[in-house]
Amino acid sequence: MLTILDTLPERFLDTPARELHQIFSGPTLIHLPGRRQPALFVSVLLHGNEDSGVVALQRLLQRNGRRMLPRALSILIGNVAAARKGLRRLDGQPDYNRVWPGGHAELDSPEAASMGEVHRLMRERGVFASIDIHNNTGLNPHYSVVNRLDQAVLHLSLLFSRTVVWFRGLAGTQTTSFSPLCPALTVECGKPGSEANAEHAARFVEACLHLSQFPSHDVHEHDIDLYHTLATVRVPAAVSFGFGASRADIDFDPQLDHMNFRSLEPGTVFGHTRLPLPIGVIDESGCDVASEFFSCEEGRITLQRAATPAMLTLDEKVVRQDCLCYLMDRLPLANRQPHGRVLGTGA
Repeated sequence: MLTILDTLPERFLDTPARELHQIFSGPTLIHLPGRRQPALFVSVLLHGNEDSGVVALQRLLQRNGRRMLPRALSILIGNVAAARKGLRRLDGQPDYNRVWPGGHAELDSPEAASMGEVHRLMRERGVFASIDIHNNTGLNPHYSVVNRLDQAVLHLSLLFSRTVVWFRGLAGTQTTSFSPLCPALTVECGKPGSEANAEHAARFVEACLHLSQFPSHDVHEHDIDLYHTLATVRVPAAVSFGFGASRADIDFDPQLDHMNFRSLEPGTVFGHTRLPLPIGVIDESGCDVASEFFSCEEGRITLQRAATPAMLTLDEKVVRQDCLCYLMDRLPLANRQPHGRVLGTGA
């Protein structure tokens, strides 16, 4: 299923994401030479409806022209079949960002085999850093997601945005899989289809290619807005929902995504329901913590404790295929052990 190339197909630079299936038959790993080694690894289109990464690479490579890149670049083009339809993934497909080594989903699928082969090849070649470029469907600032809080990955994150989310890892994601190998992060570039979002991603990748090494000094508290992901909120498959849909089991606030990256107080209303606590909330250890975060009183779904949501979306298909949102809190960076290690990272 995986195709490996050592040159860039000529048509790639001016082909929209929805038409990449005309060039690539499936996931494709492309190795491009550069003045420095090892390579920067960049994955794009792991979700077919998220095109900023593709546009960013096209812009960067167009601007570079025939010049040698400052550092070798390995590119993974992901789910071109879903991109053709403008979907996160096709029905019957596994999520391309849940089948990497270390995950538990679809282990015997061709997609898992392909991502496992990419991981093996990049591990053997060596990786300077790993960047997985994504979009989201709600109103969110640009931010990065990291699994570890070591200084190299924090410096890398700050090249993209001062807003950084520490998530100890969702099994099977690209970033979780690459974090033991190199500084690795996911960048969330706002909504797809935006010229500004793609340009921000292009300039970030270009800056990473020009890095010769990572700074040795610690990141300062005043330079970063650091959040820690506490839990994932999902709607059970048997529960109907909508946004301004009074007849559904859950009628969420039709402006729910305006709450993203806002510090919410207990009592904040997410929606209305006729059911007792009809949403699922799972913490980082896999425990059900729904009653810790939400309550249902007089038909209102209300927040039980202070939290900051991210990735709240009004896209019902995305909610079904992924989640409603993540809940976070602010994390002081000053809580350190000696020698710059951050408490609780496991690093």
